[in-house]
Amino acid sequence: MSIRIRTSAFALAVAVGLVSAADAAELRIAAGDTGDALVLLREHLDRFEAATGHNVTIVPMPSSTTDQLAQYRIWLADRSPEVDVFFIDVIWSALLAHHLHDLSEAAADVIDQHIPEIVASQTVDGRLVAIPYYTDAPALYYRTDLLEKHDKTPPETWVEMETTAAEIMAAERAEGNGQMWGFVFQGGLYEGLTANALEWVASNDGGTFIDEEGRITANDPNAVAAFDLASGWVNNISPPGVISYREEESRVFWEAGNAVFMRNWPYAYALGNRPESAVAGNFDVVPLPRGSMGTGSAATLGGWNAAVSAYSTEPEAASELAVFLTSEEIQKDRAIRNSFLPTIASLYDDPEIAEAQPLIPEWRQVVENAVPRPSAVTGIHYSQVSQEIWTAAHNTIAGRGDAASNLAELERRLRFISARGW
Repeated sequence: MSIRIRTSAFALAVAVGLVSAADAAELRIAAGDTGDALVLLREHLDRFEAATGHNVTIVPMPSSTTDQLAQYRIWLADRSPEVDVFFIDVIWSALLAHHLHDLSEAAADVIDQHIPEIVASQTVDGRLVAIPYYTDAPALYYRTDLLEKHDKTPPETWVEMETTAAEIMAAERAEGNGQMWGFVFQGGLYEGLTANALEWVASNDGGTFIDEEGRITANDPNAVAAFDLASGWVNNISPPGVISYREEESRVFWEAGNAVFMRNWPYAYALGNRPESAVAGNFDVVPLPRGSMGTGSAATLGGWNAAVSAYSTEPEAASELAVFLTSEEIQKDRAIRNSFLPTIASLYDDPEIAEAQPLIPEWRQVVENAVPRPSAVTGIHYSQVSQEIWTAAHNTIAGRGDAASNLAELERRLRFISARGW
């Protein structure tokens, strides 16, 4: 079903304030190119331009969040007015806060619509440094046709996932499908691997590498066991190239019909059901598996937020744009068309969203129980902390050292960073 939200130019003008041609601002917004998100963003920007008279140019960013952050930090360190509005990862608010405009006043009339925990994550020292744009928590995608064909049920544990993936993969290859693999995930050297590794460890009751009090828990025995399990996936149920995969490489591999399971974010749901996808209509999602020692699934809390540069020459117009892009109507449009999880609580009960994307109403509980990365407690040191985590995980799945030695080294390196104070 295709639903298009139609908002009149008059309604938008009331919402954000129609300006005269003389007051029109030239704005630039930085945005990543995951899936077809930029196409929909451009449509939304066209609506904003029609309603306000402002002009907005997209500055395309790489899909890698690590690469995006590196470019943002260059612009902001230089106090550059090159970009007015940024989309920032949920974990960047403390890191970038002193470079961002306080949006408390601009969003005062609408901020209470958003899930309070997400708003709190974007509030630093009493300043609203970004407005929630969409939230995120990953799922385990599975091929309904293949599980039914081979009389399997969706796995509840990582061990069950590994066993089911191996059995279906072997059976399909025996039937001549030599390109079939069991599981794809994000194994590249970047932030996405930190998120994956956190899920392996937290779901196995192995902690979160650094707890909420700042204590380092990286070398927990259950964390070692989780890394041990993951170390056996590459070249067995996962293709060799998975150690370089990010979200898009995983999604493309999956949509080609070459995997039984995939770990990915909700955005891949709508894209996977497009007519050109080889898996359209033949997949579903369940919560990520739990570990053998764990009591439940652990999905990393993700999400993106609209922020305004403190160095923008048009802070008022840029703030209007941030409020517009995070509004209820625009969030609903993105949810229906791109399966992005809203940050506005009421939209999880919207019948049109439920009909178009059944995933979304089911995912509210997953989002509310998602596991945050240790970014709040480590503050400005988080980027270095995350790099150490993804390096330890990558070394393990790539066969460079075993889980125990890599996590012991991770603990040592985190202690060195923490010696300067979180």
